[in-house]
Amino acid sequence: MIQFLNPQHFSDYELIDCGNFEKLERFGDLVLIRPEPQAVWDKGLTETIWTKKHHIRFKGRSATSGEWIKKKSDLPDRWHITYKNKDIHIQFRLGLTSFKHIGIFPEQAVNWDYITKQVKRFKHQQAKVLNLFAYTGGASLAARAAGADVTHVDSIKQVVTWANENQTLSKLNDIRWVVDDALTFVKRELKRGKKYQGIILDPPAYGHGPRGEKWKLEDHIQEMLHDVIKLLDEAHFLVLNTYSLGFSSLIVENLIRSSFPKVQNLEVGELYLPATSGCKLPLGVFGKFHQ
Repeated sequence: MIQFLNPQHFSDYELIDCGNFEKLERFGDLVLIRPEPQAVWDKGLTETIWTKKHHIRFKGRSATSGEWIKKKSDLPDRWHITYKNKDIHIQFRLGLTSFKHIGIFPEQAVNWDYITKQVKRFKHQQAKVLNLFAYTGGASLAARAAGADVTHVDSIKQVVTWANENQTLSKLNDIRWVVDDALTFVKRELKRGKKYQGIILDPPAYGHGPRGEKWKLEDHIQEMLHDVIKLLDEAHFLVLNTYSLGFSSLIVENLIRSSFPKVQNLEVGELYLPATSGCKLPLGVFGKFHQ
């Protein structure tokens, strides 16, 4: 059965409205307007309300870069927010980047809750968790806060440094930081005979490794899954999240089943953020399972 999931208790985040290829969202005390290619419908609130509510707006110069326009010059470029559930309490440093991202994907809180629950299942051993395409480390922090031994892999050194800042903010330690191409790293771990109880993948549609390795989701995801499955221990969990306009949850289900025919407890579906104004913003599809 296909599921539709959204974060339930993220008090430092609110999607206020979305539409006309933009979203109006609150992170802590700051309200931002950012581009959103999925929001193809009309806005639920008037432009007057959007103008009144927001503090900072992103204005694109090209498809990949732009600048932030602040209402007041003393508004910060960096600030902190908190996420917590009944088991973990983690913090993030957010920042205004030239490519519209600010260091967090709030819909991933659904996966953080799942990761927390799965790590907590390992009562008699410390779960080893591998986070691939790990960005600023939300899933890594969740796993570590729940008690896991975490390896965090991303191809961009500056992003890994940012994740390390989040570890310090969250009063955590001992996450293993790796700057490498994810597929290359997985193949190296296979040769080493490594095993993990948990693996998390959040691959981009396109990307490059630190040595120019090319990643294209539809070309490489099946190879990645075939290899990743071999790294899983007998007791395990896996989370796959994709954000690509061409991918459906049925594609993700087929990918997982073809790589792991004996999969158990498979869940597939779509992540979304519910706006206060009433609409629902789809933000990627997921597949996850445990044994």
